[in-house]
Amino acid sequence: MAVKTEKKASPKKAKKKTQEKRILVIVESPTKAETIEKYLGPDYSVKASMGHLIDLPKSRLAIDTEHNFEPEYITVRGRAKLLKELRGDAKKADLVLLASDNDREGEAIAWHLRNAISVKSDKVPIQRISFNEITPQAIRDAVASPRIIDEALVDAQKARRVLDRLVGYSLSPLLWKKVKNGLSAGRVQSVALRLICEREKEVESFIPEEYWSLEADFKVGKSVFTAQLVLWKNEKPDLRNEESVNAIINIIQSADCMVSDVREVDKSVKPKPPFTTSQMQQAAANRLSFTSRKTMQVAQQLYEGVTIGNARVGLISYMRTDSVRVSQTAIDDVREWLGKNYPKELPEKPLEYAVGKKAQDAHEAIRPTYTSYTPDSIKEYLTRDQLRLYTIIWERFVSSQMINARTRTVSVDIKAVSGKDEGIFRVAGTKLIEKGFYKVIKLLSSKEEKGNPYPLLKTGDKVKVDKFHPEQHFTQGPPRYTDATIVRTLEEKGIGRPSTYAPIISVLLDRYYVTRSNKQLVPTLLGKMITDMLVEYFPHYVDAGFTASMENKLDEVEDSQIRWPDMIREFYFPFKTQVDEVGKTLESFKGSLDEPTDYVCEKCGKPLIKKLGRFGFFLACTGFPECRTTKSIPLAKCPKCGGDVVARKTKGRGKEFYGCTNYPDCDFISHFKPINQDCPKCGQFMVEKYDKKNGAHKACINPACDYLHSAEDEEEGKADAAPVEGEE
Repeated sequence: MAVKTEKKASPKKAKKKTQEKRILVIVESPTKAETIEKYLGPDYSVKASMGHLIDLPKSRLAIDTEHNFEPEYITVRGRAKLLKELRGDAKKADLVLLASDNDREGEAIAWHLRNAISVKSDKVPIQRISFNEITPQAIRDAVASPRIIDEALVDAQKARRVLDRLVGYSLSPLLWKKVKNGLSAGRVQSVALRLICEREKEVESFIPEEYWSLEADFKVGKSVFTAQLVLWKNEKPDLRNEESVNAIINIIQSADCMVSDVREVDKSVKPKPPFTTSQMQQAAANRLSFTSRKTMQVAQQLYEGVTIGNARVGLISYMRTDSVRVSQTAIDDVREWLGKNYPKELPEKPLEYAVGKKAQDAHEAIRPTYTSYTPDSIKEYLTRDQLRLYTIIWERFVSSQMINARTRTVSVDIKAVSGKDEGIFRVAGTKLIEKGFYKVIKLLSSKEEKGNPYPLLKTGDKVKVDKFHPEQHFTQGPPRYTDATIVRTLEEKGIGRPSTYAPIISVLLDRYYVTRSNKQLVPTLLGKMITDMLVEYFPHYVDAGFTASMENKLDEVEDSQIRWPDMIREFYFPFKTQVDEVGKTLESFKGSLDEPTDYVCEKCGKPLIKKLGRFGFFLACTGFPECRTTKSIPLAKCPKCGGDVVARKTKGRGKEFYGCTNYPDCDFISHFKPINQDCPKCGQFMVEKYDKKNGAHKACINPACDYLHSAEDEEEGKADAAPVEGEE
């Protein structure tokens, strides 16, 4: 009887089998996948889910309000093929590791993927891994310590998603019915819009008051310094008009002047803690002129990985955080680097910073993954925007673990005496006497570091008045919100979370509820109308305090203190009752924003009306839908050819400017917005300008006209009148 022998696998086939990648890692983005795959061995395959693959449908509410608010999830449109591929990859694998972001959204993505894969491949083990930075060590540590999915974190995301869906899908149809199709309202965006509109009311109602200041040049030997009048007859000077200033000048122009007091004060300046998300957005807005959206986009690139030489490196830790806490590994790394490069500025013990009371403290502060990657050492591998944002993150973190700086402020009082009248002029200057943490700061340098000079004088020195500088001012009202200040306000009031600040601003701009002018957020007529309606009929639900309390309840869901359906139930039914009641009683505002004009359609001869569209007002033919003529609204008459000046946008970045409709025959353009007012001196149109000194002000577009027109404005006006290449 012949004995069957078991065939041995050929060496070739055996080798092929060992090379198969048996562990599937699923992340959110292709960039992150590319970075992580280079850190793991040949047994690992890293794929990207491209964010959420499973979510609520857009076409309907999809929340079962009668049965514990259970959401109806579907595969996101256009993502079925990708989900099928991931399921196929998972079926071939021995292990699946879900590596989406370590936050509520990331946990929900992992939860949906686990459920979707398990339906088709219930035998393959699926585990969750998480990390705060994308470095070889962090990824290896995460793979070595997988965990189960955090159901409480998933519940918190589910609660937020359901809550926002219920609010948005209840209020938005009301706006479509009563105001205009295509509008939207949201739980958090409507509160942010209310804040911006309320600030605008303060700006519009503010009445500026005139006041004056008086400075004088004093001579001592050959040197001249300038001091400001701070006391007159032992009281703060009341300089309401030019006459009051001239009266003082007439009295003291021949006065005896001497140094009456010299004060010297040393101050210790502490470094600031490393960035949280909101602080990073504020610093990037103020220092780099980045919008919140741009800041987060660039930060995402730095987090997911940049190619440095032959290696791909995640340069910063996770960028959505409200904590200033830093890991011991990062502390050891920065102290080692400081010990080599700035040993005198290294404190004996690591510095610790208090985490805010409202902080969730789920993630570390934003910091560089490797201190040794200084901005200068890697600048050739980064884009300009990446380098600038990385620089302020690096500077802020490294300086936070250095010793204090010391400044010296010298204040000199000059007494001017004329008969019985006496005035005090004061000049002060500050200089850095110990640089401390400022040694690593360049882009984030502050007033303390830059300092300002002061005269070297001593008490009793006689000085002589050389020249007076009276200057007119007007009190300035409350400033409009900018990206930086609205983010700070939202954070202070407990509205939104680090991941939502940028999207809140973006949706208000995208919906044309707010426009950005000179970095300021200005509500549109549409934004004001929606806010007025919501505040009148839903004051409780667009209240900052109520919205903050809902955020706290979401945190309680995450901490397993309350059940999410109970939280939603408590909110929803009173809210739905009010929505239904307002829907029955509120009169329609539809068409109230349309305005008749004197313009006539060139195609059909019917009148054109001014309508509000998604991107602002425009002219439309009353013969719609038979005639679909639309035009930009003329803002002024072209000073070159008499044509219409309209708003236009540049190619690429889409920056708004104002040009003649007769282009290319006429090349007139302006970067300043025309206002509905002609110059009383030359007849050309006026524009709205802005600078830090004068704020918003009006000026004539004509560079040859001096009506409300400074010398600086004249140079800008000449530049504006020239054609700009590439703008159409």
